[in-house]
Amino acid sequence: MNFSPSDIYSLFRPSKCERRVFLQAHNEPEAELSDFDKLIQELGQRHEANHLSTFHKYKDLRGGNLDERAAKTLKAIEEGADVIYQGVFQSNLPGSDDKVIGIPDFLIKDGDGYKIRDCKLSRHVDEGRHEEIILQLELYGWLFEQNVRTPPTALEVYLGDESIAQIIYRGGSVALEVLNQIRMLSQRPEEPYSPVGWSKCQGCGFRERCWKIAEEMNDVALVFGVDQGLAIALKQQGVISIKDFLKRFDSHSLDVLKKPHGKKLVRVGAAAGRILLQAEALQTRKEKLLHPLTLPDAKNMVMFDLEGLPPQFDEIDKIYLWGTQVYGKRPGKFIAALAGFGEGGDREGWEQFLENCRVIFRDYGKIPYIHWANYETTKVNSYISRYGDRDGIAERVLENCVDLLKITRDALVLPEYSYSLKVIENRTGFKRSLEEAGGQWSIVQYIRAVETKNEKLRKEIMDQILKYNEEDLKATWAVLKWLESHN
Repeated sequence: MNFSPSDIYSLFRPSKCERRVFLQAHNEPEAELSDFDKLIQELGQRHEANHLSTFHKYKDLRGGNLDERAAKTLKAIEEGADVIYQGVFQSNLPGSDDKVIGIPDFLIKDGDGYKIRDCKLSRHVDEGRHEEIILQLELYGWLFEQNVRTPPTALEVYLGDESIAQIIYRGGSVALEVLNQIRMLSQRPEEPYSPVGWSKCQGCGFRERCWKIAEEMNDVALVFGVDQGLAIALKQQGVISIKDFLKRFDSHSLDVLKKPHGKKLVRVGAAAGRILLQAEALQTRKEKLLHPLTLPDAKNMVMFDLEGLPPQFDEIDKIYLWGTQVYGKRPGKFIAALAGFGEGGDREGWEQFLENCRVIFRDYGKIPYIHWANYETTKVNSYISRYGDRDGIAERVLENCVDLLKITRDALVLPEYSYSLKVIENRTGFKRSLEEAGGQWSIVQYIRAVETKNEKLRKEIMDQILKYNEEDLKATWAVLKWLESHN
């Protein structure tokens, strides 16, 4: 059996899943890559190609099979090549006949030895963030040492912001331990228990398969508020189904139950009562109002929603669409501030957003800004720090912001796996015309718009993104009116 440093990603990336490792090892077919995953892949390849272009001379070892490339890599090292691109190292996993294969992006001459450098879109690498990258580079270092009989002079990561992070080489023992875990998982006769999770499972090629199994077994991991650590702790107690969970636990016994959290064990604590209520709601399929909803009392309200790029897709954490629309007694038109495509475009979008809000305050006075979750307030604060707040408009927006998600979760227990807007809006009967659209879809479309030179196509793409954002605002209003009916 062959293992590679990429296998570490399967187990130790943020959405790690032991079941996924098992299924991959047993050649279970995955779904085709989503457009979002294809975009990530494409951006990663481009990032690597951009870095490759900075080397005037390099030995390109992409051609041939793995054995041929491994032999060429050692020969290139013996000959003292300045830069070796896509070299291959192979060695047996200690204590087994299984082969470990590593393909570092770059081997760079460094004095009498070589340093290893790999390209990643991530902008931070430490044991708290992207531990899998550290393990991957450690394994490259171990493979280098096994083949060259000397350790690499350094391990480096070329990050998404074009900086270089240094990784301390510790001999590869931790990475090898992880590969042994993967090996043991892959050799098990039955799938390991790996709890599902709403965020964890999004975008996974096995999601539909695993989610169906979880629903059939009424898995307690489906309960909103039951995190991965708690699901595992319950499994260790012999509790897997929601029915068994409700039989075995009350608010006190769940409060004192300890669950893994990082390297420590912590009590479930004050969250216990709400978790039990969520489990009851799923079991009975009934919603429960805990207390009247503290909804804003205003004749007119602004629905507020943003579309943004995470930092690995841009030089900054960029908001490319600031969407607002007034609903109520005196409704207004959908108004969106768009970031420009050229230099300074990010600031242009922010300034236009402030102007749109200035006009809203002029025409409506003090008016609530209704949004779903804290993304909007977080980004407004970050843009105040980035570009300032002309005439204090952004501070007025923040003073009037109302997080509808927090209000909903505080007062209403719903028989749902998630409290995302797209899930809750379904309870109102709201229907979208762009059913396939979502946050990841919007990002993919925006990247397409940025990169095309065809102005007609760019406009068509942006019109679709605008329509998606407008429907987000309509959905927020629909949920607000639905919530009002509960009081």
